[in-house]
Amino acid sequence: MSKPALLAKLTAKEGERDSLLAVIADLGIKNVSGEPGTEIYAAHKDQGDENVVWFYEMYSDSDALKAHGTSDGMKEFGKATGQYMAGRAELIFLEPVCAKGLDL
Repeated sequence: MSKPALLAKLTAKEGERDSLLAVIADLGIKNVSGEPGTEIYAAHKDQGDENVVWFYEMYSDSDALKAHGTSDGMKEFGKATGQYMAGRAELIFLEPVCAKGLDL
C-alpha cells in the first residue's frame, strides 16, 4: 500500500493569513518534528487567494497519519490557529502513485 498523503486547505479570516502562517511556522513545525512517521509537512500560500494556506502532508503509513491527527500537538495546534481561521480545514486524502523527489 502507498504511503497516505493529504491536502489540507486552511482559510484564514480576512487579513489574518500572516498570523496563521506565524503559528504554522512556529507551533506546527515544532509539533511534527517529533513525529518520525510524518515524512512531509509543507505549508504553501495560495497565490490566487490571500486568505488561503495549503498543506501537503505525507506519512510513512496509516498508523503514522492517525498518530499525527490524534496527537496532543495537533490539539494544541488547533486551539492556537482557531482564532485566525474562517472555518474548519478542508481535507482531501490522497494515495501517491509516482513522484520525483519522494520515496514512495
